[in-house]
Amino acid sequence: MNSQIPVTTLNDGMKVPMLGFGTYTMNGNQGAQGIHHAIDAGYRLIDSAYNYENEGTVGEAVRRSSVPREQLMITSKLPGRYHSYDKALITIQESLYRAQLDYYDFYLIHWPNPKQEMYAEAWQALIDAKRWGLIRSIGVCNFLPEHIERLKKETGVLPSINQIELHPYFNQEEQRMFHEEHHIATQSWSPLARAKNILGEEVLQEIARAHNKSISQVVLRWQYQLGSIAIPRSSSHERQCENMAIFDFSLSETEMSKIASLTRADGRLKDQDPAEYEEF
Repeated sequence: MNSQIPVTTLNDGMKVPMLGFGTYTMNGNQGAQGIHHAIDAGYRLIDSAYNYENEGTVGEAVRRSSVPREQLMITSKLPGRYHSYDKALITIQESLYRAQLDYYDFYLIHWPNPKQEMYAEAWQALIDAKRWGLIRSIGVCNFLPEHIERLKKETGVLPSINQIELHPYFNQEEQRMFHEEHHIATQSWSPLARAKNILGEEVLQEIARAHNKSISQVVLRWQYQLGSIAIPRSSSHERQCENMAIFDFSLSETEMSKIASLTRADGRLKDQDPAEYEEF
């Protein structure tokens, strides 16, 4: 595992880097090349999803890389239309076939889709797929505490990770506290929010100048000090390297608080409330 990026140990014993690489909208040859560059830059945790339609692209990047497969940690996610037990198992296998991988390091339920009331059934499929060696670690995305409590009640198994929307405009303090109490790792999607908005924040500009860092580096450092595993995406090799250069400085408690103060009650980027939103 890349020594530049610190690691944390999950509740199932898996060790995972505290910074990963997102691949949403990275498809085809251009996407494979961008992901390949990210691996070369030092990323070892690569995030994808069935619904991104790029599992094959990620697999191709893995094959192009000189980094051994066992040193990489590849994630994919189960879409809502396949929450029934049998469909979930088939979809996990299809994910592996698409990527031409023997196993996924992480497989997550992408959204709970609570109106369908089938996420616990999907969770049991992930538990069994892990037992059969198709997945090394299982988790969820966008699950609220009540959804996670149901998983625990019905199966006795807690997720290793919950990947949630987390950025300066929506810092998810209560959700993060729940994760900490239950030893679930927090992972951040859209960790930099919308770049054009973030870049204009005076608070972030001031902190960036004080540390001679970019605003993106400051926000990713904030994520790291919160204890969250951010998965920023960039097709630019220069930006990929820049996003990794966050472990040589620290933010003060005052600076952390100033960034946290940017949060808003309506801070979600697309108003995707997991209590209502459904993704298929």
